[in-house]
Amino acid sequence: MSRDFLITYSIFMDAIFKALNDAARRDILDSLRKQDGQTLSDLEPQFDMTRFGVMKHLAVLEEAKLITTTKVGRFKHHYLNVLPLQEVMDRWIEPLLARPLARGVLDLKKQLEGAANMTDAPDFRMETYIRCTQDALWDALTDPEQEVQYHFMSNRIEREGNQLIYYTQDDTVMLICTEVEMDPKTRILSTFEPRFGGEDAPHSKFAYLIEVDGPYCKLALEHYSIPAGHEGVKDGWHRMLAGLKTYLETGKPAKFGPAAA
Repeated sequence: MSRDFLITYSIFMDAIFKALNDAARRDILDSLRKQDGQTLSDLEPQFDMTRFGVMKHLAVLEEAKLITTTKVGRFKHHYLNVLPLQEVMDRWIEPLLARPLARGVLDLKKQLEGAANMTDAPDFRMETYIRCTQDALWDALTDPEQEVQYHFMSNRIEREGNQLIYYTQDDTVMLICTEVEMDPKTRILSTFEPRFGGEDAPHSKFAYLIEVDGPYCKLALEHYSIPAGHEGVKDGWHRMLAGLKTYLETGKPAKFGPAAA
């Protein structure tokens, strides 16, 4: 690793530990874990501190990348971002644990018609920084042969036009994602059409947002209109984006699927 990379990584880790070294900030993270997407006005009444005090704590958490935000109208929504904590787990904690080969625990009620409405706040948002080129990240998100290298469940993914079709190990369709809007190398808006609840399972939508930041790409994932009872997709996104980051930075397959029984 280069000296510059190690310095940047050290600063990143320092920010995480500084952010966690305060009970009030840990309480804010707990609140977001229970209900993602809260605004400052939602959070303020929960804590015995001034509005400015909550703002200061949120700024520290955002600087450490432990939360990510999106603005809708006048309101700023805050989302728990677990990937930096996974970096800590990877470096110090997981090497001490006995673990199976399959690495554990990381990883619209109608069909969408036309351009999706993106004026609402997402139900779920997370972001990560990946040391790769913009071209490499875009290809990994759109090429099924690459995506199968890091998708936590699917061992077979096929493209049919603007659709990506995901298959389970027994060769049944588990998910269909239709790309409805694409801004080359910066944004993809897709439907999320699960088949694991039957063909009539409610659909939702998600977006990938890409920004270049020096030698890194910042990738944000926003999921909208998650149906009741489908909150488990959050865990799937954690696993998938962790696999994507590892795959792009190491060049090796990284499938963070559920732990073996």
